[in-house]
Amino acid sequence: MRYNILGKSDLKVSAICLGTMTFGEQNTEQEGHLQLDYALDQGINFIDTAELYAIPPKAETYGRTEQIVGAWLAKRGRRDDIVLASKIAGPGADWVAHIRGGKTRFNADHISPALDATLDRLKTDYIDLYQLHWPERNTNYFGELSYQAVEDEEKLTPIHQTLEALQQQVKAGKIRYIGLSNETPWGIMQFLAIAKQYDLPAIVSVQNPYSLINRSYEIGCAEISHRENIGLLVYSPLGFGVLTGKYLKGVQPKGARITLWPDYSRYSNEQAVLATQSYVDLARKHGLDPAQMALAFVNQQSFVASNIIGATNLTQLKINIESIKLTLEEDVLAGIENIHQQHPNPAP
Repeated sequence: MRYNILGKSDLKVSAICLGTMTFGEQNTEQEGHLQLDYALDQGINFIDTAELYAIPPKAETYGRTEQIVGAWLAKRGRRDDIVLASKIAGPGADWVAHIRGGKTRFNADHISPALDATLDRLKTDYIDLYQLHWPERNTNYFGELSYQAVEDEEKLTPIHQTLEALQQQVKAGKIRYIGLSNETPWGIMQFLAIAKQYDLPAIVSVQNPYSLINRSYEIGCAEISHRENIGLLVYSPLGFGVLTGKYLKGVQPKGARITLWPDYSRYSNEQAVLATQSYVDLARKHGLDPAQMALAFVNQQSFVASNIIGATNLTQLKINIESIKLTLEEDVLAGIENIHQQHPNPAP
């Protein structure tokens, strides 16, 4: 396993991070614990979760993933062996109405009880990295590239107030570092500038999507990662499993995420399918596993601090973790660039 220092923190994180959003929905508690055990045995020390999980979000499973991770921590007693990340959900009255009525504001009134509940579920006294799961403001995230201004946007929490609320938790010892997720270049730079202006905690990371079929992070954010030392924590590096090739030619594998929830079509539109077929063909031409090629591409990017992988069984998990051993040769990278030119970012 390789390790990286996360941004300007002192957190040394494995280049592969175990994502847990399937725990409590597609995976039982026992299966989740087996995944955690296996991941640590392979050198992974970075675990990512969120109050929102399990996925898909619903009231019945809200917080269940954190509870499963917390039960594992209580049984194994390995809190000091891991870097633990979680997130506070943002607003969304139409799809997360079960979380603070869908009206989350990133202020002290909401952050403090949300964090305390997360700590209780995780059975720990502190979170190494606490992230804002998506912006409070209306902007382009979760598959949207275009930006549409909202004339009657609700009054938002000023960023300096959000940072002050997070600073209170840092001073209380409940958070070590803070990060963003599903953020835009404007948002990242605003958080950095305001933290510097008011001498408040600065973000050390951003958790955004990045994959062979969604390289939009390269356009506006990768330079920020490089110049401001903000580590990218990559989510959906396989595009909900699409880049394994298992859904090609209309196949619907039993128990697979998109089979179970076909509305999750973010990574499976017509152009994304065409691109995926090309990437799978390229991998097979070079004798590579398509999933490992896709993950290795992400692992090799200089702005990536850790690649968040998820799996529903140990076989998948083993294949995904072993991608860290693969270095893509120049001819493979050239093939990837050629496909990217033909199908640029079909699944943002």
